[in-house]
Amino acid sequence: MKLKLFQVDAFSPGVFGGNPAAIVPLDSWLDDKLMRDIANENNLAETAFFVKTAPGRYDLRWFTPESEVDLCGHATLASASVIFDTLDPELKSVAFETRSGTLVVERGRDGNHVMSMPSDLLAPYEERDGFARQIGTALGTTPPDEIHKGRYILALWNDPAKVRDLKGCGSIAAVLRPLDMWGLIATAPGDEGYDFISRFFAPDKGVPEDPVTGSAHCALTPFWAARLAKKTMKARQVSPRGGDLICTLDGARAILSGPCALYMTGEIVV
Repeated sequence: MKLKLFQVDAFSPGVFGGNPAAIVPLDSWLDDKLMRDIANENNLAETAFFVKTAPGRYDLRWFTPESEVDLCGHATLASASVIFDTLDPELKSVAFETRSGTLVVERGRDGNHVMSMPSDLLAPYEERDGFARQIGTALGTTPPDEIHKGRYILALWNDPAKVRDLKGCGSIAAVLRPLDMWGLIATAPGDEGYDFISRFFAPDKGVPEDPVTGSAHCALTPFWAARLAKKTMKARQVSPRGGDLICTLDGARAILSGPCALYMTGEIVV
């Protein structure tokens, strides 16, 4: 069996930046194990698979190298980019049915496609058992100034340099497991013209550091909108590859905007 494959750098105006996603259009669903094996072979943070169900509508699933996940922003944006640019150039918007509900992406006039995702509202996490100290030690830095919990753990440092200078995920997986959590957002107030910056680590999903994370910005958007009293913000994920996002809070939705760059087209033989 032969399958088309596209590799797209999401949240980047050109290749070699942003977050690479593999996109595999399907006529019908493959066996789950085969999709996991393809994602593992691709060895990217996410591989997206989608099946067309009606004009402008698709079922969409995402797999890390280790497992299927409930929500992935960058691979959704990349999937829409493949549909807009290659599979159905006449479309103005596309709706994906996913584990996290319907996600709509609108074609951007300036090349920045606009994606609507469910906001993830955070709650302050009560410090206990030296959790802040454990986070700092695991990441090789000082303890965060605040901790919040939603889909992921969010650790806030007041100094942007603390987040920019992190060397990687360290031993953060062992700190998160007792809470039955697998993802950590490190964030700080913005610098260099950005409203806020962030990093994201998910080693237990086979993603030591994600270059640019849409699902993390579902939490970051309402979090920083409340702190900054701003509806629309410019964000930077300061991973080694890095990527820019425009984040807008729209009620219970986080609207994320960014460009995509096609890096590769190919064919899978399985």
